Amino acid sequence: MKKLLTCALATVLACGCQSRLYTDLPAGNDRPILPALLAAGENRLLLTDYLPAWEAADSVTSRELTVRPLADDWSVFAVTAPEGAFAATLDCWQGGRSLSVAAVGGERRDGVWAFSAGRMLRMVTVEPSQRPSQIVALWQNCRLPEEYVVRSGDAFGVIIPKDASDCDRSYLRIYAAADSARFNDLLIPLERGRVVRSADKLGRRDRQAQVLYSLMIDRFADGNPANNRPLNSPEVLPQADYQGGDLRGITDRIEAGFFDSLGVSTIWISPVTQNPRDAWGLNENPRTRFSGYHGYWPIYTTRVDDRFGTPDELRALLAAAHAHGMNVILDYVANHLHINSPVLQAHPDWVTPLRLPDGRKNLGLWDEQRLTTWFDEHIPSLDLERVEVCEPMTDSALYWVTEFDFDGFRHDACKHIPENYWRMLTRKMRTRLPDRDLWQIGETYGSPALIGSYVRSGMIDAQFDFNVYHTALDVLTRGQSLRRLAAVVGESLAAYGAHHTMGNITGNHDKARLVSIAGGALSPDEDHKAAGWLREVGVGDPVGYRKLALINALNMTLPGVPCIYQGDEYGEPGGNDPDNRRMMRFGGYTPQEQAQLDITRQLTRLRRTTMPLLYGDMTTLALTDDLWVYVRVYMGEWTLAALNTGGSEQTLACTLPARLDANQQSKANFGSAFKLEPDGRLTLTLPAYGFEIVTKNN
Repeated sequence: MKKLLTCALATVLACGCQSRLYTDLPAGNDRPILPALLAAGENRLLLTDYLPAWEAADSVTSRELTVRPLADDWSVFAVTAPEGAFAATLDCWQGGRSLSVAAVGGERRDGVWAFSAGRMLRMVTVEPSQRPSQIVALWQNCRLPEEYVVRSGDAFGVIIPKDASDCDRSYLRIYAAADSARFNDLLIPLERGRVVRSADKLGRRDRQAQVLYSLMIDRFADGNPANNRPLNSPEVLPQADYQGGDLRGITDRIEAGFFDSLGVSTIWISPVTQNPRDAWGLNENPRTRFSGYHGYWPIYTTRVDDRFGTPDELRALLAAAHAHGMNVILDYVANHLHINSPVLQAHPDWVTPLRLPDGRKNLGLWDEQRLTTWFDEHIPSLDLERVEVCEPMTDSALYWVTEFDFDGFRHDACKHIPENYWRMLTRKMRTRLPDRDLWQIGETYGSPALIGSYVRSGMIDAQFDFNVYHTALDVLTRGQSLRRLAAVVGESLAAYGAHHTMGNITGNHDKARLVSIAGGALSPDEDHKAAGWLREVGVGDPVGYRKLALINALNMTLPGVPCIYQGDEYGEPGGNDPDNRRMMRFGGYTPQEQAQLDITRQLTRLRRTTMPLLYGDMTTLALTDDLWVYVRVYMGEWTLAALNTGGSEQTLACTLPARLDANQQSKANFGSAFKLEPDGRLTLTLPAYGFEIVTKNN
């Protein structure tokens, strides 16, 4: 390390590395661009997927890869990537200035740790598990000159440019590859050019530091009984009718400190748009129709539903959240409109065909007719591939972030909406609201390739990682091996990056309650909707609480954004829709529910205050069918997570990698027996369906 510092100092003196490099940069340098994950061979890329504010470029070049235009204005271009692992950049030019997009490919491997070093210099040193053959370092979206990467043996250092001292928040990113694999990328937040070492320097705009809370407005809290207007129809059972939750109720809970005490930094609220005033849909057993209490049947796309409140009450909610240091994102429905919408009354041809050429109705054909299928006959899907449909619908979405101070969107049914919609919406957001830092997360069920096809800086920032959730649930309820879960997490890191903001969920409004499945009150294979209608669904075996806490611990220690669905913080039971949407409870908990709430609060506190859990590199230390130990490392500080999905107490033994500090004063936060020897040997005893998180003892 001393030799590396000496080399870096010599570099600074010889090359003037502390002078400013970047002036008058083109649009798009405000937030790191998501990298391009390339396959071997030729890849077709759209410029706006990476730089949504750019319509064209003078050229796109690369030091490592072959690039050629597929359009005269470089709006579409081809990149030829080699076989095997690589790290590179695509340099996009306008008027003699460029921004760089990281481009990576090949098999991913754990094992890059970033350490701080040197008080004389602003530099980050890195000790990889093997010598990298390629290193790419970027400050924001500017590739640093080669002399800013200083090598010494297997280790290397990256000098932070002086430009970073002008920014309250910027990021250093490092991509590296060896001959056999690429390493996890590193993301290092900077404050005025200095590495952020403490989580108390982070704010609500730091995306990796988010804890997300999902709530359904009608089922959360009733703050204004005067706007309660249930249908009170004999056709609609109470579970399918409005129950009184509203915007003022959410504001009341914000101001009362509910979200602060839970450690939430971003609130996702269900759709707020006006829904029909009559009943639609049909459930046969028991027979009932449904109100639009959930918000997913929009009549007007730019009107606040008066059963939830007024525009002023919505503005008050947003102001209260921001005053408490929290973001609010809006669930927005773009895929469909209710058939009584004035828009569809005026433009009945704006929808996809209900009848297929073979005569079948195009209903619920989620994969076969992914971009055209209808959810139900009263909510036809919009033909958003047509510009005359896409333009006004993206304007409707934009309305909510121009007229209200929302911090972004949760987008419904992403995979059923064509890519041109996402490109158009994000371009409008970035060009018309260039100073707003708006985060977008979507809903897509499918393979990492399908999910990832929407995750672009010019489309949406992230999606919910249902593959991790479903696999974790299978491990705990079907006896699958933890090795499978670790593999799925690895697939996500490879597909979305080591510092993605994909959502890791405890559940959502479309799934049966996890605690009821984990406790055996629901069989994994039964019809969870029918169960919720036909019997009272509880928790079953109290072990369900332990399993819920275990998945919560997983979410809070993985890369990504942990997301709590309302009620999961204390273990609300239930079947699927609408039984998973019972009115929220804010007290009167059983002892087991209170214990669950206490664990959730402790987990969110650790997540929000532990830098390795927010920005740390992740490496597995031990893995069996029912034990998984992994470590996350940031600036030399490490945090260890251990999961036991088995039904009996287990003692595990593993060894910290030699490059980690075994003398770090550490503690087990959940009371497990824990011992760490000076040589890095570690033993830890975990209870059945238990976990532990070992952190630095600050």
